Order: sequence, then C-alpha cells, then structure tokens
Amino acid sequence: MTQTAHTSASSGKQMLSEQVYAHLRDAIMRGDHSPGDALKPQDLAKEQGVSLAVVREALVRLVGEGLADRLPNRGFAVPSFSDRRWQEIAEARRTIEPVVLRMSVERGDVDWEARVRAAHHRLARTPAYAPEEGEYYSGAWSEAHRAFHRTLLEGCGNPVLLETFDRMWTASELARRWSAHHNPDRDYAGEHRRLEEAALSRDADTAAEVLTRHLTQTAAGLTARTDHNPAKRP
Repeated sequence: MTQTAHTSASSGKQMLSEQVYAHLRDAIMRGDHSPGDALKPQDLAKEQGVSLAVVREALVRLVGEGLADRLPNRGFAVPSFSDRRWQEIAEARRTIEPVVLRMSVERGDVDWEARVRAAHHRLARTPAYAPEEGEYYSGAWSEAHRAFHRTLLEGCGNPVLLETFDRMWTASELARRWSAHHNPDRDYAGEHRRLEEAALSRDADTAAEVLTRHLTQTAAGLTARTDHNPAKRP
C-alpha cells in the first residue's frame, strides 16, 4: 500500500470512529441505553455497518469520558446507576471547581467578564426542553449550560485545570440529567443568575459558596431517588 493510500484509509477509519462515537454518546445521553446495559461491539458494528475495530475505538473513547465502563472479560457497558459512583464525582467537582472559580474571579480580565455575561445570556434564553427530546433537558440547553460553567472557570488561565473540568463534566453529565429529571421544579435559572452576579461582582467567596451549593443540590437530587431507574422513561 502506498503512503497516500495508507493515509487515506487511516483518515477514513478515523472519520467512521468519530461518527460511531458521536452516535453512541448521543444514545447514552438520551437514555436509549439503561444504566448497566451491555454495549456489545459485535451488535453495534452490525447496527452501524462498520468494523469491530472502529466500534472498539469509539467505546474506548467513551470509557475515557466516563460514559462507558470496560469490564474485565465482559466487554463494555453503560455505567451502572450507583449512588456512590456519582457522589464521588460530585465530591471531586465540589472540591476542585470552587477553587478554580476563585482563581478565575481573581484573575479574569474584562474579556472574560464579557464572555461570562454572554454565556449566561445564551443559557437564560435557551429553552430547557424540546418536545421531540422528551422530559430530559434539551441538547441545546445542555450545551449552553456546559459553556456557561466552563466560561466561569476560564478566567483562571490554567489549561490543565480546565481539562480536568472537562473530564469531570462529561463524567457527571448523566447524573446531572437524571437529577434534573427527578427535580423539575428546581430553580436552575436563579442559581445560575446568582453565580453570574457573584463572579462579575468579583466576590470570590460568594461565588465559590454559590457554586458549592449548586453542585451539592445536584448530588442530593440524585441521592433521593437511588431506587429509581431514571434512564427508563414512563
């Protein structure tokens, strides 16, 4: 095989892997697969019309993001619904993110302030639900939510800390959605508004306190319903 042909084949495989990864990620986030469900490479390869190698590459990527587990001698599965698992993730976020937010409030410049204001405006103006997406928060709102929280922390100027946030956010996204589904009356808008106000007022203490409370409520909402399987829609 010539170098050009090899490069072309490699690029094609990478594109297929990206497509399969995106498909599986969306399916898991939508709740198409229940917690603990097996993700069988053979079945997925047949369903997507791709090779086992492509599917395994996508699954390994999902494992790295906390959206799938790799089980010894048993293949892959959606993470099991475990109070302990999600509480550990929540504890990590409550420990790290308020510290990074303090740094961000102290270091952020005027451009950061403008980005925070814009990110909050987008979140506040994005509909939380879309009829075609059922009772879970919409994909557009979820992305606006992620962007707002990340923008709040970007003023820290430390890419390693931001990468840590990215990993924790993805790993906790299923739990956050399940918690939101359990407590639809929670005042997310008010919590986010208070976060924006504290950050832009350069009140690091209040900002860290509000964020800690925000993260704690998400964890508490999930803990209250550990006997319920949230991925199954009524």
